[in-house]
Amino acid sequence: MRLTLVLAFSMTACAFGQATVKESLAKHWKTSATFTEAVAKAMPAESYSFRPTPEEMSFGQLMTHIAVANVGACALAGGLPRPTAPEKIAAWLKDQKSEVEKDTAVAFLADSFAFCLKAVDAAGPDKLDKVVGPAARAMTGFEWFWSYFTHTAHHRGQAEVYLRMKGIKPPEYQF
Repeated sequence: MRLTLVLAFSMTACAFGQATVKESLAKHWKTSATFTEAVAKAMPAESYSFRPTPEEMSFGQLMTHIAVANVGACALAGGLPRPTAPEKIAAWLKDQKSEVEKDTAVAFLADSFAFCLKAVDAAGPDKLDKVVGPAARAMTGFEWFWSYFTHTAHHRGQAEVYLRMKGIKPPEYQF
């Protein structure tokens, strides 16, 4: 009986054009990629070292932080090997007090989103439901995708404040 109800609900959802969890993840990661890259490109290159206070990451560091986190989370969630970081990003990872120039940050950010979309595509129900990650932070693949989608949104909002502090109107919100 329960299986019949589940199957009936699944067929009804498909009949009404409801997206699968995987399709929804892909849709929202694509939107996040476009919007986050627009925010990254809005800051002039000469302001990539801007930080509102000494304790904050610079704008370039913030964009790089988003990208590094994306790659790590999406590798875990999708069960894919982490791509090798470009030379300038690898250097930043060794010394996170150093600055990251605009071209390097924007390119790595775009690559991180492309990797995440590849990871979403590779994630079937088995990977979305599988618990992965370090013991203290073990989550399902779905939770990794969703929590780092949220992580990106958090830091993108922070980046928009940086833009406004420099007198730059951020790109229009995309959903």
